[in-house]
Amino acid sequence: MPAAQRRAVQALLELAPVVDELGHRFADAGHEIALVGGPVRDILLGRGSKDLDFTTSAHPDVIERLLSGWADHVWDIGKAFGTIGSRKGEWVLEVTTYRSETYDPTSRKPEVSYGDSLEGDLARRDFAMNAMAVRLPSRQFVDPHGGMEDVAHQRIRTPGTPEDSFSDDPLRMMRAARFAAQLGFTPDPAVVTAMTAMADRITIVSAERVRDELEKLICADHPRIGLDLLVSTGLAEHVLPELPALRLMKDEHHRHKDVYEHSLTVLDQAIDLESRLSVETPDFVVRFAALIHDIGKPKTLKFEGARKVTFHHHDVVGAKLARKRMKALRFSNEQIEQVSKLIELHLRFHGYGDGEWTDSAVRRYVRDAGDQLERLHILTRADCTTRNRRKADSLRAAYDDLETRIERLQEQEELDALRPDLDGNQIMQILAIGPGREVGEAYKFLMELRLDQGPLGEDRAREELLNWWSQRS
Repeated sequence: MPAAQRRAVQALLELAPVVDELGHRFADAGHEIALVGGPVRDILLGRGSKDLDFTTSAHPDVIERLLSGWADHVWDIGKAFGTIGSRKGEWVLEVTTYRSETYDPTSRKPEVSYGDSLEGDLARRDFAMNAMAVRLPSRQFVDPHGGMEDVAHQRIRTPGTPEDSFSDDPLRMMRAARFAAQLGFTPDPAVVTAMTAMADRITIVSAERVRDELEKLICADHPRIGLDLLVSTGLAEHVLPELPALRLMKDEHHRHKDVYEHSLTVLDQAIDLESRLSVETPDFVVRFAALIHDIGKPKTLKFEGARKVTFHHHDVVGAKLARKRMKALRFSNEQIEQVSKLIELHLRFHGYGDGEWTDSAVRRYVRDAGDQLERLHILTRADCTTRNRRKADSLRAAYDDLETRIERLQEQEELDALRPDLDGNQIMQILAIGPGREVGEAYKFLMELRLDQGPLGEDRAREELLNWWSQRS
């Protein structure tokens, strides 16, 4: 056995006893089973994971029966595709019947049929590096398509011809870009050629599957690599056309920066700043907002004079475009609102100038950012890509000052819970009115007063409210 295979099997031993137990359980019932795909690849790469994939000769009903009573929890959400999931201690296991999977040219969903051998199952997988397996319980290493060599050479190659593979499942073209971003591997030239020639085939894949791959790519270790591949092969024209459109923004006289390269740099810098977030990272929202924050520029480009270029209101236009694209890709309403808000606000800081904002302006900045303030801090800082060291230092110092002022006001005024000094019930009681439009108007008046002057206290707020009401009446 080659040294690399011995190391892989040795690494597999660390997964015992869950792997051995599962292997013996299926073997005793007369069925083949093997650890397969990504987990095997990751063992060779020295990457650990608690998610394990298996393939077996057993059909789904049998898999479910064999897992029940052994696993802590079993679910059948993927049963229609031959997959039964389970949890055993800290391990999440998916066991799938040998299968072949192809696309009808007019269908968005794969047609699944069961196979009868491990070798046949491996032949239908997306890439050679994912077409390796370890038979259980014998722990025999199976690599019919040279996946180990591809891992060693950091190469992305299909088991058969890429044209056949991408015809069977066009989403594999996006998966090639995603694996390039996740692993830093280089696609084989034949893979790139096929991706370029077949890019429009991605249009038969459902928006949800495309969205999932795009999100995984954006959250990978090296998203720029995958995004460049999507753009250079033409795939991005079909899944995120606003991105390649930014490449057209550098005019022949070089009167402004390359917006496409700027956007990728902002993404890189946002990733570097992600550790500032209190949410779990990698964070798709801040990364995607960084990537597409300038997609409004093509629609707002104007030349003013011989050397001046403007993009007035590209923040507002970009937010609308982002919302439209994300809806088409079936992102959640929450993600859509978060990303579009960040894009709409990403220029707001540039009115800060020399730190001359009033406290009222700072309060409004916090109010408008809402629960996206942390992410807005990162996006705004990442958006500085100037090579002028003095200008970059000045912008960084100005934003440091703004954050300091926000922190100070948060301590003094509880900005995180920014609201008027009187609530709706108090307003109705003081003005002797019932629910209706006037209550909303009064609340808005008190909110504006709170933003302008800070906390007033209930007595002062009551006085101001009564004065406003008498003048209004």
